[in-house]
Formats: sequence, structure tokens, C-alpha cells
Amino acid sequence: MAEDKQNREFTDEELQDLVASSDAGARTPSTPWVAALIGLTALAWSLFQLWIAQPMLWFGAYFPVLNSSETRPIHLAFAVFLAFLCYPAMKSSPRDRVPLVDWALAIVATGTALYVFFFADTLAQTARSGLPTQNQVIIAAIGIVLLLEASRRALGPALTIVGAIFLAYAYFGTGWLIPDLIAHEGLSFTSLMTAQWLDTAGVFGIPLGVSTAFVFLFVLFGSLLDKAGAGNYFIQLAFAGLGHLRGGPAKAAVVGSAMTGLISGSSIANVVTTGTFTIPLMKRVGFTSEQAGSVEVASSVNGQIMPPVMGAAAFLMVEFIGISYVQVIKHAFVPAVISYIALVYIVHLEALKKDMPALGEGASLLRMALNFAIGFAVFGFGFIAMIYLIGGLNAVLPGLTGPIVMIGLAAVYVWLVAIAARQKDLDPENLEPTEDGQITLPKTADVWKTGLHYVLPILVLVWFLMVEQQSPAKSAFYATALMLFIIVTQRPLKALFRKGDSIAEAGKAGLFDLVDGLIAGARNMIGIGVATAAAGIIVATVTKTPIGTELAALVEQLSGGILIIMLVLIGLFSLVLGMGLPTTANYIVVSSLMAGVVVSLGAQEGLIVPLIAAHLFVFYFGIMADVTPPVGLASFAAAAVSGGDPIKTGFIAFFYSLRTVALPFLFIYNPTLILYGVDLGTATGVAHAVFVFIVATFAMLLFAAATQGYFLARSRIHESAMLLLVAFTFFVPNFWLNQVQPRFIESDPAAFEQTLAEADPGGRIRLRIEGPDFNTGDMTQTTLSLVVPEAEGQARMDETGLMLRPNAEGAEAALEEPMFGTPIQEDLSSFDFYSDDPVRISQVLAPNDNRLPAQIFYIPALLLLGLVIVLQRRRQTKPAF
Repeated sequence: MAEDKQNREFTDEELQDLVASSDAGARTPSTPWVAALIGLTALAWSLFQLWIAQPMLWFGAYFPVLNSSETRPIHLAFAVFLAFLCYPAMKSSPRDRVPLVDWALAIVATGTALYVFFFADTLAQTARSGLPTQNQVIIAAIGIVLLLEASRRALGPALTIVGAIFLAYAYFGTGWLIPDLIAHEGLSFTSLMTAQWLDTAGVFGIPLGVSTAFVFLFVLFGSLLDKAGAGNYFIQLAFAGLGHLRGGPAKAAVVGSAMTGLISGSSIANVVTTGTFTIPLMKRVGFTSEQAGSVEVASSVNGQIMPPVMGAAAFLMVEFIGISYVQVIKHAFVPAVISYIALVYIVHLEALKKDMPALGEGASLLRMALNFAIGFAVFGFGFIAMIYLIGGLNAVLPGLTGPIVMIGLAAVYVWLVAIAARQKDLDPENLEPTEDGQITLPKTADVWKTGLHYVLPILVLVWFLMVEQQSPAKSAFYATALMLFIIVTQRPLKALFRKGDSIAEAGKAGLFDLVDGLIAGARNMIGIGVATAAAGIIVATVTKTPIGTELAALVEQLSGGILIIMLVLIGLFSLVLGMGLPTTANYIVVSSLMAGVVVSLGAQEGLIVPLIAAHLFVFYFGIMADVTPPVGLASFAAAAVSGGDPIKTGFIAFFYSLRTVALPFLFIYNPTLILYGVDLGTATGVAHAVFVFIVATFAMLLFAAATQGYFLARSRIHESAMLLLVAFTFFVPNFWLNQVQPRFIESDPAAFEQTLAEADPGGRIRLRIEGPDFNTGDMTQTTLSLVVPEAEGQARMDETGLMLRPNAEGAEAALEEPMFGTPIQEDLSSFDFYSDDPVRISQVLAPNDNRLPAQIFYIPALLLLGLVIVLQRRRQTKPAF
């Protein structure tokens, strides 16, 4: 009986309840006025976010302007109020009504958040000046407790437990449960409450600020797109293009989930939305229940790393690292795309291994890939042409460019809706088998015309992000504004063009779609809003206590100072946290503790690890939170659709996601994979990026073939090992070159000034610095990558910020404290320059310009690949593509 219950397929109603329970709240009050209040509150939240995001348009002058310290409390007030009304306290709690206790908790929690808004001036003069009142401390304590309870309801107990542990650690400081390594004096209760709630950091710090300014708009944008019908359009388009291939439903699941990932920030909703159609069809062509669910999980979870709309953690990177969102997109693009291409190939290999049939007349994967490449190239050239066209228009008519572009955009929109009106509306049930079990896949020619207007808001988003270089908030606002216009007008316009439909009824339906989309967007934000606020507790604790530096030192000690071992430990740490924390909270915790350590330990090994690479490393392992057994929510959602075992589904999904696990290690050791140091503003840089993409894609396909045990035929162990070796060589060719030729030429540290003077401007010199640690006094060391300035003579030395100590007896190349305000000062801030033992340059490494190109090792790799091909061709029984 238990097995039957576990392995049964859920109904559509149960699946929607599953999504609601995790994303929007499972409570659906039967009392009309309560349901209306929840809906109106969610609607008001969306309208508030649109108001504070509008970039001072003509109507902006009539509304008051709020700063970030005022918008964050209001944002949290909405989140906690809806959390207590929408999420039951227990599984046994009523779902058709809101108990009086929950009303009381919602009102009090909202009041504690709004207190920070209404009494901001008072707090500035008291608590934030170090003089909190007793009432303020009590309000803060109540607010933190209720926030943790809201987090428990919306996200499960993990984040609440972690937050409570960090609070207890900050307060007690020492104790038998606290290791001496991270012990401290402890904060007073007043100081703790001030830091966590009353100050501008803590709960109301950067994570909540990102949720307020960026994340809400992107979630709302996706919700409106989905409500307009874009989700169904993308799924149908994927099936029309890929459904006829071997294992076509699985390939369509991957591509459909990638496109749905553009509009859905929730991997669970992605699983249920696309999986409802893809999983039964995957099972029909030969995938087991667990395999079908695993393919859907692996493809849905990766939606969070797919530009241009990534998960909430990507927006946190913008604030934590101090780079633009466009740069985050640039660095994330290649790994995300090759990860999806590899997953398509993985399911293709599964289809070959099981000799799965195609649905309908078979087609060629290579031909499909060629058609996609041609379409992508045409789109790319069209986009570039549009950039030059608008640029030329702006040069000729600068004052009229905006109105002309808006009129042109409106005309294109009306034209695309007119094209869509001539087609039959897409019915999601078209993908379901008929009574006799037959399936008729949609045709690309019939599908692609029905939803081209959905691409326009995505284009607007990309335009403002990539071309206009606007902020994520402003870009999302313009894209959402266009989406609001589309969702209201598309139905009336279709009715107008079809002539037989009622325009009034269509307009009314459009307004209902608008309201439903605004409400759904806000309800989908409840968990994120609460999670980012609760995660602020952890961030504040890290900054107020020594746990950040000392825990990092512990990990460094456990790894023996070896970077690869430390990366494995950090990955395992993320996976363990991922068993209970959502991706965003997982990223905040691990990046706060470990990202800087990856950079510093890499420097000690002589490896310059970009900070963005360290954060992406944490981010990639964070997204595994929804996959990792035994509590991966996406795996449970997929099992609910497929009727398979959720634990087994999670393990298979993790196996399919090995490429996502491998990529972070690869771009730590080869940052070119994330286009670090590649200038996309030049033709040479673009060509370099294209080369990196092609080589990385080829390598990832070989990695997928090795891990799946199938290439041209079933692979033997030694063949899989050879494929892994070839893939590794293409990913990190420098590894082999470093074994043959040194990367740098060592020079005398005492002659550093001469080495610097003789170096070419713009080149890099690596310096090994060693000296006493400022906190412990122990000898430590780090590696700096120094860019050679353009200046000449002493001015070149001055621009570096380094100052050599004159006539240092017994200590060659000893350093004075670096010049104030220079980057070098921050890099060397951990050293004690006033100790008896001097800080000095122990090693100077200049680039070895006479090395062979690393790509020379592609030749033996290709020869080894050729050997694998020859061995497997003898056993090949079916076409490879």
C-alpha cells in the first residue's frame, strides 16, 4: 500500500496544490472577503513595486520618492503579512480559513516591519546612533521571532534553524557547543537586536534590498508572461521543433524548460508546468518514471543560471561583487548554454542506448542543430542591425528617437498579433494522447507564428540591459510595462482581427489576466522576500563576529591549503545546506563565508581566481538545492508527476547534473570559460568568445558521453576514461602546458624595481608577498597579479601603490605599508607592516612570453579521440545522431 501511494501519479489539482504549497502558499480561504483581502494585498504589493521602480516618468512627479531604507520595510511588511495569511502553520492547520492566531501574527509582524518605516528619523537619532530605547529593542525582538516563523512556514524549518543558530552564536559567543576557533565575547541583547533589526544592515540589508529593487520585478515579469500564454507557447514550440527526434519528448523537455526558465524563477513551478506534458510522453517512448522525472528536474533547475533572466542569487552577486548585471550575464552565458546543450545530448544518448523510437516520422539531430544555428545567426545579425539603425536614427534625430522607436515597436506588436490571430490559439491539451493513445505533435509552421509578440518584452529587457546599459531594475520596469500593455491588449486585438469575436468580452478577459498576473507575481515573491530578509540575519552575524574569517580558516586548515580540496569541501558544504535551504539563502550563506577564501587560497597557490568565478562556483552548487536527495523539492515535484520514486529521481537527476557540478571547478582553473578577460567590445574579443564557446561545447559533449557510458556505442571503462581526458584537455589545456614549460620567469626580488621598469606596459607581474598576519602574528603569504602601469620611471612604481622600505638590513625587498586608497592597500590589509618581522616580496614572476600556445595540446587530444572513435565504430549499430 505504501509503495502504491508513493508511486502513483498525482492529479492536475494535486500538482497545482504542490506548486502553491511551495511557491505561493497553500491556503485558499473559502470566505470571500478574506480571499479578496489576500488578492488585494498581493495586487497592492505589485503596484507598489511598479511605483517605486518607475524611472521618474511624467507621472512620477505626482508621487513621493522613497529611498531604499524606506522601501525595504514596506516590502518586508507585505511579505510577512501574506506569509502568515497564505501559509498554514502546520500540515494539519486549516486551509480554507485563516485562524485568529494567524491574523494576530500577521498584523504584529507587519507592524514591526512598518515601525522601521514610520520611525526612520527616530531610529536615526537613537538606535542607529548607538542609543536604542527599550521599546525599540522589544519591537526588534518580536520582529525577528515572527520573521523566523514566517520563514519556517514559507520555506520549511532549515533557514529558521540556521538563522536561530547564528543569532545564538552572536549572543553567547562562547560555550561548550561553540568551538574555540570561532569563540568571541558575545554581543549584548540590545546590540544584537540593533544590528539585526533596527540598523540598516541585518534584516534590512543588501539581500532584502536586492529583493526589493530587482528580484520582484523579474518575478512579476515572468508571471505576466506566463499568464499571457508565453509558457505554453514555448513548450509547444519545443515539441514542434524537437518532438520528432529520438527521445524527442526529453529533448523538448530540456529546451522547453530552458525557455520557461526565462519567465519562471521557480524550478518547482517549471517542473510541474512543463513536466505535465513532457514526462508522460518521455515515458511513452521508453524512459522510466524516474528517468523522465530526472530529465525534467535537471533541465528545470538549470533555468536559474540561464541569462538574461537568472535566479535571485544573480542579482545578489551584483551587490556583493560590485559589478553590473550585464557583466554577470556575460560571465554566466557560456557555462549556462553549454550545460543545456550537453543535457540535450545526454537524453539523446539515453535514447540511443535504449533504441527509443521517435514520435511520428524521425528527424536528424544534426539537421535540427544546424537549423537552430542558422536561426540564431539570423537573429543575431538582425539585432546588431537594429543597434546600428537606432544609433543612426539617434545621431540624425536625437530628440525624436524615443517616440519613433515606441511607434515602431507598437506597429511591430500589432503586426505580430495580426499574424497570431490568423492561427488557431494553442491548446495545452494538444500534447495529450487521444482516447486511442495516438499523439499528434504540433508543426513548427503552425506554432511559431502564434506567439512571436511574446518575444518583444524579452527583446526590450535585453536591449536595455545589454545595449542601453541600464540598471536591472530600470530594464525590468520597461519590459514589464510592455508586458502589461500586451496582456491587456492582445485579446481585444485578436478579436478585432478575427472579426467574429466580441472585443468587449476579450477586453474584459485581458483585464482579468492582468489582475491575475499581478497577484500571482506577488504571491510567488512571498518566499523570496522572507528568505532574503531572514538571510540578512546570517550576513549581519558574519560581519559582527569572527565566524567568517575563522570558519574560512578552518576550511583552509581542513583542506591543507590545497585549493582543489577546499573547493570540494565548499561544494559539499553547499550540497548539505541545499538539503534544506532554498538556492538564494544557500548562496548568501556560503558566499558570505567562503567566496573570499577561494580567492585568497588561490592566490597563495599562485592562481589568480576572479571573485566572480568564486561566486559563480557557490551559485552553481546552490542551485543543486532543489535536486539534492533526500529533500530536493524539484525531484519530489517531478516524482509526483511521473509516479516514480522521489529519492531515486533525485539521485538520477543529480547524475544528469554532473556537468553542472563539473563546470564550476573548470572555470575556477580556466576563467576564460566565463569570458573573464575577454573584451566583447572588439571584433577580436567576439571571435575569441566564439572560439571559447565552440571548444567548451565540444568538450562538454565529450564529458557527457564519458559520464553516460555511451558515445558511438556503449563505452568500456578505458574508453570513458579517454573521453574524460580529452574533455579535460579541451577545457584546461594550460594544465598540460604548465607541466612542460613554466608559466613565469623568476627574477630577483631585490631587483623588483628594475623588473618593473623593463616590463611592457599592460603586462602582468606576479608577486609573492609574505609577512606576519595582522591578527595572529603568524607568517602568511599571498600572491598578487600586478598590472604594469603605462607611466615611466619612478612614476610607474608610484602607480602600483607599493613602497619599498629603504636600506632594510637583513630583509631584501621589504615593504612599507602601501599607499592609502590604492587597490594594493586592500589586497595587503591582512599583513602587519609594523611588526619586527618585515613584510617583503619573496618572489617576482614575470610572464614567460616564449611559451608554446596551450592549444597545441588539442592535437594529441584529437588523436586520442580518434582512437576512441576507431574502437567504437567497430561496435556501432545505429547512427550517432
